[in-house]
Amino acid sequence: MSAININQTNFPAEVLRSDRPVLLDFWAPWCGPCRMVGPILEEIAAERPDVKVGKVNVDEQPELAGQFGITSIPTLMVLKNGEIVNQAMGARPKSQILALL
Repeated sequence: MSAININQTNFPAEVLRSDRPVLLDFWAPWCGPCRMVGPILEEIAAERPDVKVGKVNVDEQPELAGQFGITSIPTLMVLKNGEIVNQAMGARPKSQILALL
């Protein structure tokens, strides 16, 4: 699988009602650290069918960014059953991202 673009419309189905943990990446195309994390998240999406990887472009989805109080990107959040169980700000190596799960 690959990462899913998350927006206001698909957020309830893809994130809140997901039967798997969801790793959400709040990012923007102009953000250098976000571009470093992107390929790592695609790898995780391909390697871990037990986890759903979603990407929220904060420029296109300011409501979602506001809903989660995003002040810095990249911000990674892990949600299980619609609840935030872990989060981290800033670019991270793959091992640290996997540790969030």
